[in-house]
Amino acid sequence: MRLGVTGGIGSGKTSVCRVFNTLGIPVFSADPEARRIMESDPAVIEGINAVAGRDLYPAGMLDKMVLAKLIFNDPEKLKKVNSLVHPVVFRAFTDWVKDQSAPYVIMEAAILFESGGNELVDKVLSVLAPEKERVERVMHRNMLSREQVMERMRNQISDEKRIELSDYLIFNSENDMIIPSVLKIHFEILADITGSN
Repeated sequence: MRLGVTGGIGSGKTSVCRVFNTLGIPVFSADPEARRIMESDPAVIEGINAVAGRDLYPAGMLDKMVLAKLIFNDPEKLKKVNSLVHPVVFRAFTDWVKDQSAPYVIMEAAILFESGGNELVDKVLSVLAPEKERVERVMHRNMLSREQVMERMRNQISDEKRIELSDYLIFNSENDMIIPSVLKIHFEILADITGSN
């Protein structure tokens, strides 16, 4: 069984996945994998430079700030870069799944729905948090301005849409306890798996 875990930037997906991981559930994190691919896959590097119209790897490393400026304000460029990176990430996930032996696995991806990654999983869990808290978290964590965080948020689907498309929800506000929510979903999934065999 494959569970997709998603949520807007700063919602706390990684914290939720850490709890699942503690329960022995393997987690494939799509975002670091995408970053690794953008740094190491020759076809992707060539494609990114073509979309940018210049070399974004001046020192042999991707200039992430320049790329972010380019794509977060240009939906067309963002789409092109995503179409280079996502298929490679999805192949890596599919290969990774074959090596796992846990009752179920998790694919953690910020843009699970936007990228079509939800097609690769059986169920989806969305992590939700108030926008104000999310903005504060990301500004603090990534050293970004409020405007930069809002730019990134505008390229993600709304929480309303996420709720509509998800099988499970976890609310991760300052006052919410995520561990009981994770445990409840974990045991529900295990019951579903054993019940369906």
